[in-house]
Amino acid sequence: MIPPVLHQGGRWHTLNLVPGQRVYRERLRRVQGQEYREWSVRRSKLAAYLERGGRQFHPRGDERILYLGAASGTTVSHVSDIVARGRVYAVEFSPRPFRDLLHMASQRPNVVPILSDASAPDAFAPYLLHRVPIVYQDIAQRNQAQIFGANAKRFLGQKGLGFLAVKARSINVARAPRETYELVRRDLKAQGLEVRETIELDPFERDHAMIVAQAA
Repeated sequence: MIPPVLHQGGRWHTLNLVPGQRVYRERLRRVQGQEYREWSVRRSKLAAYLERGGRQFHPRGDERILYLGAASGTTVSHVSDIVARGRVYAVEFSPRPFRDLLHMASQRPNVVPILSDASAPDAFAPYLLHRVPIVYQDIAQRNQAQIFGANAKRFLGQKGLGFLAVKARSINVARAPRETYELVRRDLKAQGLEVRETIELDPFERDHAMIVAQAA
């Protein structure tokens, strides 16, 4: 079986869903006759989470994933590689990065770009006909935990996993990041989620942590 994710020579790679195509000038390499794209830990918080020892992200490859805060699609493209037989619903609010996201998605049939506000899940709910096993969020807003909780409640299936890339300085610039992470954990628990893992992303993403929570 060809692995969708490789960690070799201290670098992460994903099996390229669209051979020959780059998304952000990343390096391509061939391993056992297959083309892989380098997955930079300094340009993707999900890659940084794996590099820092995160253990909860291991999809089979056919999952439907809701991705909130897709931006121009750098990490989305790697998730697209990983769930080649699944689908990525990529939600982005800002028109400028959404144009880049649209271009990337035009080459990747398993990416569904959605121009919408992640804080209003009912607005894009028609795109998702069923609950999903994974919700991923990367949004720099003060109420990011509340946005995550609302979407998890609306879309995350039973025992599904949510990955919240916490930007501590967006929540409270004066508070120590670890104190902010603890407040976010408490908030998620109050919203009915079970916190499974907290991985700080320094030095790749300063004052960031990935908090993984599971639906009841």
